[in-house]
Amino acid sequence: MSTPLDALVSVDALRTFLAEAIPDASAEQELEIERHQAGHSNETFFLRFGKRDLVLRRPPLGAFLPSAHDVVREYRVLSALGPTEVRAPRTIASCEDGSVIGAPFYLMERMHGDVIRDSLPSRFDVGERARIGQELIDSLVELHAVDVKLAGLEGFGRPDGYLARQLKRWTGQMELTLPHTRPIPDLVAVGEWLATELPESGPSTLVHGDYKLDNVMFAPVLPARLNAILDWEMSTLGDPLADLGWLISFWREPGDAAGSIFSDTTRVTEMEGFSSRDELVSRYQDATGRDVDGLDWYRVLAIWKLAILLEGSYARHLAGMTDDPFFAKMESGVPELASIALDLAKG
Repeated sequence: MSTPLDALVSVDALRTFLAEAIPDASAEQELEIERHQAGHSNETFFLRFGKRDLVLRRPPLGAFLPSAHDVVREYRVLSALGPTEVRAPRTIASCEDGSVIGAPFYLMERMHGDVIRDSLPSRFDVGERARIGQELIDSLVELHAVDVKLAGLEGFGRPDGYLARQLKRWTGQMELTLPHTRPIPDLVAVGEWLATELPESGPSTLVHGDYKLDNVMFAPVLPARLNAILDWEMSTLGDPLADLGWLISFWREPGDAAGSIFSDTTRVTEMEGFSSRDELVSRYQDATGRDVDGLDWYRVLAIWKLAILLEGSYARHLAGMTDDPFFAKMESGVPELASIALDLAKG
């Protein structure tokens, strides 16, 4: 059963907010709202208010892991990135008062283009596909080159101890969630391995936290051009290789095993012409000069975090707090991810 719109957005209250927050707007203007159904994290709505095209982001109903759905944090980093070269949408307004529409939310400009998930737009022929991966890497390099101090993001996170904090945070999320779902011994074992093999980080940068193919948008023109990085709620200051490891974990190649969450959602990169994982890593290393020899640890971290995040969504599914059919698949999907991470940890 689909969640009704009025359970997610108070339309009249939103119209009033828009009229007050947007210059030259009026509460008499027509407001059209469309719920975006493709994502599985924060709720996203496309708004048409008068002649303005906007996007609204709010946490999902019954968010089991609230820190994973922090839209106020997302608004802050997007606002700070406005003057930089990072390819991010411009923000318009935010509201931390959960009583207005039912949750904190923010508004940003609506970008136009394609988010690549389970199919590839026909304009990306074999000769264009390598540019998709190259654009992903080049945009990530731009993001990691942001002068945090100049952008006003010095207090956005602690610059040291990022990996240890990640382990502590996600171990805590796992311990919070599993009593509400089921035991997953492999998930626990991976966390223990990560703690034992914890690497030493280089200089910190701004990190996205969820950087992958279906969290960016490509302009509707050729040559392939990444025009927006989306879904910033996990961003912070930390180890840039965490972003690279996350991206590579989702990047499929021909011959990769089928039957996992990855293969069910991201198989387009198996098509002829796409860059390999090694080619993407080499491009990043050449552009940044960073040592990537220990990247497998970051890939294990990425898969482990994803499994914990999805187990939180599975808990919401068991509690009847989500209408997303994707989360019902986590009954088997999360244990599969835990097994993949443990296999990678063992080499």
